[in-house]
Amino acid sequence: MRNLVAEAKAQYKELIEKAVNEAIAAGELPEGEIPKFNIEIPADNKNGDLASNVAMVSAKAFRKGPRQIADAIVAHIDLDGTYFEKAEVAGPGFLNVFYAPHWFAETVSAVLTEKDTYGTGNMGEGKKVMVEFVSANPTGPMHMGNARGGAIGDGLAEAMKWCGYDVTREFYINDAGNQIEKFGKSLEARYLQLHLGEDAIEFPEDGYHGEDIKVRAKEFTEINGDKYVNAESSERKAALVAYALPANVEGLQRDLGKYSINYDVWFRESSLYNDGSIEKVVKILTEKGLTYEKDGALWYKNAEVLTERFKKEGKTDKQIEALELKDDVIIRANGNPTYFAGDIAYHYNKFAERGFDKVINVWGADHHGHVARLQGAMDAVGLDGSKLDVVLMQMVELMRDGKPEKMSKRTGKAITLTDLLDEVPIDAARFLFNMREPNTHLLFDLGLAVKNTNDNPVYYVQYAHARICSILRALAEEGTELKEDISLYNFTAPEEFALVTEIAKFPGEIEESVKTYDPSRITKYAIEVATMFHKFYNACRVRGESEEVVAARTALCAATKTVIKNVLTMLKVSVPESM
Repeated sequence: MRNLVAEAKAQYKELIEKAVNEAIAAGELPEGEIPKFNIEIPADNKNGDLASNVAMVSAKAFRKGPRQIADAIVAHIDLDGTYFEKAEVAGPGFLNVFYAPHWFAETVSAVLTEKDTYGTGNMGEGKKVMVEFVSANPTGPMHMGNARGGAIGDGLAEAMKWCGYDVTREFYINDAGNQIEKFGKSLEARYLQLHLGEDAIEFPEDGYHGEDIKVRAKEFTEINGDKYVNAESSERKAALVAYALPANVEGLQRDLGKYSINYDVWFRESSLYNDGSIEKVVKILTEKGLTYEKDGALWYKNAEVLTERFKKEGKTDKQIEALELKDDVIIRANGNPTYFAGDIAYHYNKFAERGFDKVINVWGADHHGHVARLQGAMDAVGLDGSKLDVVLMQMVELMRDGKPEKMSKRTGKAITLTDLLDEVPIDAARFLFNMREPNTHLLFDLGLAVKNTNDNPVYYVQYAHARICSILRALAEEGTELKEDISLYNFTAPEEFALVTEIAKFPGEIEESVKTYDPSRITKYAIEVATMFHKFYNACRVRGESEEVVAARTALCAATKTVIKNVLTMLKVSVPESM
């Protein structure tokens, strides 16, 4: 698919290189290699549509001032037959070019030709990528952090798919280990309290206090009565977990489905315990001499592995010493694997067993210390830890009436994803949770999310699409049809140029969101397109103008409609045609 900005940048690079060589041949520049230079889109289009720093980075190579170099290059740039109509030198030596009319026409034509596929590309070259996100413990309902992680992870996965990656969305079900033991104890206490009274049974201090535990215990009682009151504790807990855990997982699937997130794989942690995966990675580490026994437990030489890794990255001994690296237990003295052992086995499975070229995990920022440990462990088991990337996500602060909402999971007063979606439209939740870079805190305004005004960003974008649909319907009723003759797309107003330039950025914005693991770029881009359209709408009449003007502006409206539709579709936000 076409990316007119990328095509223009590539052409401009060739023009610069050719002009430099001609200037050297003419004796206007001395012999020398052209250093690596950048071509960027200026913040202000008064400074051109594309700008290059080639003259400034070449000052040393050519032993001249940047302005002299830039003047020599401009003198030899031949713009005939190119995407550009003018080149000029600005400031300390920036070399700027301005698009020719046919670049704007070609951009609109490309959008109208490609339609629903406009914005897609082949940057990923079909490489297998897994995006694992949310992966909430199935011991209770999902909270606001999970809601944000869902919007970020799903948005990133979709952007990668548009860029040509073979993407798998995965949810890791933590159905083994300490949290499940705690889950069983919590259920057991609530079950016994139902039959023996709350005063007779003390609830575990570190148990899960949420109302959902009481609900599951009550449901279990409705099925089994007091059958397990006098059973052995282990039997009672096993029966309670066997009922409650699948019910909770089903609830996670249902709630995430309501949130427009559908996973390709639901991977159970317990499978790693049952199929020998953990034993396999422990054996690999032991055979490599990276484990030792101490106090009855088996330890992994994390400090040794990470020291070697950090040295390769260029860290000094003093920097490494400051990290206070420590070894990790992977098999406890009681013979049970630790969570870290399971995590190593899980990621070994992702790379070695299932063959993913890249794995991306979306984690809460409180897991930052675990990133290097896991990457190092991948190196230790013979894989490439650099193929594992982690997006660290900051927490969400939910606001209501200007005051923060309490979100304590343990107190049972948490606002769950289900609660949120009962109050806030799914479109608003999907959009607003993806409005900031993952590594920044997010304030989610409940009042804003339900507003049907332009103050609400998702409404603002949807309204732009609906307005365009209304314009195109009115034109069709008058007998005006979309002209596909590119020669008719002759734009003259600044607002037209600004809007075309913005819709041309779409493929590049998707690529940048993937490169930076920041899908919030897409929501911000959607707002910018809507803003450019509203400015165009307020400044430029579509109906009642000359035939040529109507043809160009009709095409521009249709192209903008396509771009907004594609953006919202990527974000899994509805695309209304009337509002």
